[in-house]
Amino acid sequence: MKYGFIGAGNMVSAIVKGMTAAGYDGRDIFITSKTVTSAWKLAGSCGACACVSSAEVIEAADVVVLGVKPHVLAEILPGLKEDFAQKKPLVVSIAAGKTLEYLAGFFPEGTPIVRVMPNINAKIGASTSGICANAFVTEEQLEGVKEVFSTIGSVAVIPEEHFSIFSVIGGASVAFAYIYMDALARAALKAGMPKQQALKITAETVLGSAKMVLESGEAPWPLVDQVCSPGGTTIEGVAALQEHGFEHTIMAAFDAVLEKDRRIGKA
Repeated sequence: MKYGFIGAGNMVSAIVKGMTAAGYDGRDIFITSKTVTSAWKLAGSCGACACVSSAEVIEAADVVVLGVKPHVLAEILPGLKEDFAQKKPLVVSIAAGKTLEYLAGFFPEGTPIVRVMPNINAKIGASTSGICANAFVTEEQLEGVKEVFSTIGSVAVIPEEHFSIFSVIGGASVAFAYIYMDALARAALKAGMPKQQALKITAETVLGSAKMVLESGEAPWPLVDQVCSPGGTTIEGVAALQEHGFEHTIMAAFDAVLEKDRRIGKA
């Protein structure tokens, strides 16, 4: 199987590096980018093949990954329709907000298309990637895409009607977690602890808390109750979070990302 990538930004770089680290042969991976420079750099670091044009990538590949920004799709895909028609590859899009129906409008009738939403943690092999496919994608093709994205973390099959929701909890929420950890570390700095030490402790605690939710089978609130002792210190912090609208703020951030994702889908 030959894999092509149109775009060579951070996410494509993480995917290609994950693939080659997992044993995919770099000689079966073809990459191009707007200036080609980033494609050459990525290809050189992974033993992959850099191409001078998107048409060259399509001609070489059985699976073509669209790794460009959402607004760029409408700029480049009309000029590639004949190339896709001749090769008939499986198309994979990692563009936020763009639906299977939207994508299908750029390709010949019957083109198999898969949407995938990875997150930035792909850079360390810890992404959570959502995936959905149109009716023309075979089970074998879907499994192949899942295997590729499993090289950069976990994969969850999501109904497309839930994809905008996934873009919040599986994508944007990474930034929310970073902000939360940085805020705790800065508070510790204010109280007298070196920030780097505080950040390490905070990150390890968040990691442990995530594992507890995943492995214990318990919902978060019962776990909160287990941490809070009567008249203790933790309940004071929990009460302060609720008083200052912590949960409301998270939900407002969720709604803001969801609305933006849906606007992108309609653009």
